[in-house]
Amino acid sequence: MHGKKILYLFDIDGTLLHAHRAGRDAFDAVFEARHGIAGASEGVRYGGKTDPAIVEEIFVARLGRRPDADERAAFLDAYLPLLRARLAVTGVDVLPGVRETLAYLREREVPLGIATGNIRRGADEKLAAAELGAWFELGGYGCDSAIRAELVARAIERARERHDVMEVVVVGDTTHDIAAARACKATVCAVATGSDARDLLAGADAVFDAMTELPAWHAARFA
Repeated sequence: MHGKKILYLFDIDGTLLHAHRAGRDAFDAVFEARHGIAGASEGVRYGGKTDPAIVEEIFVARLGRRPDADERAAFLDAYLPLLRARLAVTGVDVLPGVRETLAYLREREVPLGIATGNIRRGADEKLAAAELGAWFELGGYGCDSAIRAELVARAIERARERHDVMEVVVVGDTTHDIAAARACKATVCAVATGSDARDLLAGADAVFDAMTELPAWHAARFA
């Protein structure tokens, strides 16, 4: 494919892989070390949220206040080595059809990017653990913005610096991914392999039970 491009932006957790609670456990460990409260994120839903927003939600729930910018930055700096250590122990599961779908799109010269609530270094750790990092040339991350629609927009901006983008397709597993894609006027595919049940994903342009279904959808839409 030459000229105008179709850009795909993929969420990570629940869409590309499962990390066996590595991020949640690392967040809890940091909060316990700094504030003496164990299991601080109990009851907090992580799916589709950005890392900075999750930190704020935990602070409000357990300390009754929001973190300031320095506290949030220090928290996330402390989180990274703990995430890396947990990933080394638990590993990650790459979800069915992911590698085949990425290969299918790459063969068609489709630019591939990431749109995730993970901060950049956390995203890189998870993708490295899954041996998926080499597939993606750009991204938007939780460190770009705590607001998901803004980080998706940043990923699109980065792609437009490299490519003449005709259409953007966001692929995610939560209603947050759908809302962010809509805010950016992107097409959105939802995959029911993450935290939100299939019936909650009905607002997407397509809903898949697994990533194995995406190549056929792509072929039908863009042939």
